Amino acid sequence: MPDSTAHPLTVAISSQALFDLSESDEVYRHEGLEAYRHYQIAHEDDPLAPGEGYRFVRKLLSINERLPNRVEVILLSRNSADTGLRIFNSIQEHGLDVIRAAFSGGASPYRYAAAFQCDLFLSTNSDDVSNAIEAGVAAATLLGRKIDSGGDPNSLKIAFDGDAVLFSDQAERVYVERGLHAFSETEAMAADRPLEGGPFKQFLEGLHRLQNEFPEGDCPIRTALVTARGAPAHERVIKTLRHWDIRLDESFFLGGRDKGAFLDAYEADVFFDDQTANCESAAEYVPAGHVPHGVKNID
Repeated sequence: MPDSTAHPLTVAISSQALFDLSESDEVYRHEGLEAYRHYQIAHEDDPLAPGEGYRFVRKLLSINERLPNRVEVILLSRNSADTGLRIFNSIQEHGLDVIRAAFSGGASPYRYAAAFQCDLFLSTNSDDVSNAIEAGVAAATLLGRKIDSGGDPNSLKIAFDGDAVLFSDQAERVYVERGLHAFSETEAMAADRPLEGGPFKQFLEGLHRLQNEFPEGDCPIRTALVTARGAPAHERVIKTLRHWDIRLDESFFLGGRDKGAFLDAYEADVFFDDQTANCESAAEYVPAGHVPHGVKNID
């Protein structure tokens, strides 16, 4: 039986990532804070439509129907409690079991992700996400369509890029500095030396522990590695995951091919990658999260 006292897998999400606040955001940008406050109060009984992260959150919370208290979602919002009441009302209207929140009144809420012991922070604000990454919290900026349905409703599918997301950027630096041939040669020679962990390693470990609490063959969570690596650079990745004692359900070694069609076929509920171009391409098919970490994100 699962340990009910264990800390749940905890995900923090911003209000703009959870719901579509584009209309009220237009009011704020064109008319100012006071007009925004009046608008939100006037519409606080009007439920907000789903945002980029809604489907992921809904499916994540459904795990508690099978294993109570094993996951938690926390709202981190730049709203005040006054303007945030509409968001809480929308949470209730959509039937989401979210009871904890931090309303930071215009300040960046990222610092509260660590205080809540969050394993992941999702936002549409790239500055908040970068600050969270620097503070040691796995985080991503969500892009893509506002999808509230799709795929298997009973299965949560999460896809990860490898280098600079699950793994450190140590190998990617070789590629950037010395090219593909040197990268392939170096990775082949280092096949038996595990890669260091990246910003999403701890989140993946949490997912893996949660997967192990379900009977074999009856787990609603599926994970996938979707990487531009191909042979011979695949071997080091496989052996690194083996060294970590982590199982991924599916792995795609694409050798540089575009990832979007594969993510669509996999029916990912969210995909995490360190390169903006990859995220924008993937976001044509699935919600994508940009992870601002590693050599590809150095200005």
